[in-house]
Amino acid sequence: MENNSSSRPAIILLSGGLDSITVLALAKQQGFTCYALSFDYGQRHNAELEASRRIAQHYQVADHKIINLGLSAIGGSALTDARIDVPTSPQAGIPVTYVPARNTIFLAFALGWAEVVNAHDVFIGVNAVDYSGYPDCRPEFIKAFQDMANLGTKAGVEGHKIQIHTPLIALSKAEIIQKGLELGVNYADTVSCYSADIKGRACGVCDACRLRAAGFQNLGVTDPTHYRPK
Repeated sequence: MENNSSSRPAIILLSGGLDSITVLALAKQQGFTCYALSFDYGQRHNAELEASRRIAQHYQVADHKIINLGLSAIGGSALTDARIDVPTSPQAGIPVTYVPARNTIFLAFALGWAEVVNAHDVFIGVNAVDYSGYPDCRPEFIKAFQDMANLGTKAGVEGHKIQIHTPLIALSKAEIIQKGLELGVNYADTVSCYSADIKGRACGVCDACRLRAAGFQNLGVTDPTHYRPK
């Protein structure tokens, strides 16, 4: 995409993790006026949300909303149900850290806010290369959601097509980190761990920690993640 977007608003899904800060930096580089959207959905910790606040402030986004969702009321995931342990080793198939319909819900809120601020662009940091195998991170899902968005919104039916941007979807974790470093991203500001403590320190053994650590290792760069004492 050419850098001709200076007057165009965009919604950026900002979790506070490694991928989402990279997407925000990319959108800023492309000249979008960024509206950051985060969710308190009943996840195990708030460290990532605190990171999203710091990141949004650093990048001077036009607005940053944190939406409260009650996904813990339905559970079904190790991230929203305290009775399910976060795995400390790789799992076959879709892992228990998958949150049912999470990206569908997140994108739906982003779509609603996009209509309010007259944005036709939504950015999300999904990845289908170095990822946990979640079904809502695949290109097929994003295409289906974009098709739905343009069928079910005022903007879409009036010819102002909504585009769901997934600039990281085909990149390895190392390639994502490299791109972020080229944009000056400070990954020390991010939290990726599924089981981070109140200070945002990572466990080092969950799926998110392993993927992140492997990305930095493959790139030959030190990971600035803060880990809990062992």
